Amino acid sequence: MPLFKRNIPAPIFDGPPEDPQWVKAAQGKFARLLRVDPEKEGLAGVSGVVVIWHAGVRPCWVFIGCAGDLAEYLHKIGRNRAIMDYEVNGGLYVTWSLIRAEFQPGVVKYLGTLLKPLVENPTLANIDENPIPVIAPTHG
Repeated sequence: MPLFKRNIPAPIFDGPPEDPQWVKAAQGKFARLLRVDPEKEGLAGVSGVVVIWHAGVRPCWVFIGCAGDLAEYLHKIGRNRAIMDYEVNGGLYVTWSLIRAEFQPGVVKYLGTLLKPLVENPTLANIDENPIPVIAPTHG
């Protein structure tokens, strides 16, 4: 079941979605963003897609992006007030998938269109690639 099923419309794009194997913490649950140490997670120099949400009274997707260095990107996100202001809404949670660089823009475009995060990723408007359907993170 998608994390926020009521926010996800009927399928937008053709083709079955791929399972990108979203990363969870050792306990089998998604990690709080403020508790993730990107270097300890081995994300320095690692490329992938990031999904962030808050789990408050009305959970919402907050941000979706991709980067060639996930450790640096997560530190940058931690300094982004537009994203971090949602921490008070039940805490921010994060997951990532080590999707190959050539597929990342299509995945971000698909998830950005499907999930409609609260904080717009400015690069989304410049993505010319076709959307690549993936399964969104789920409760776990």
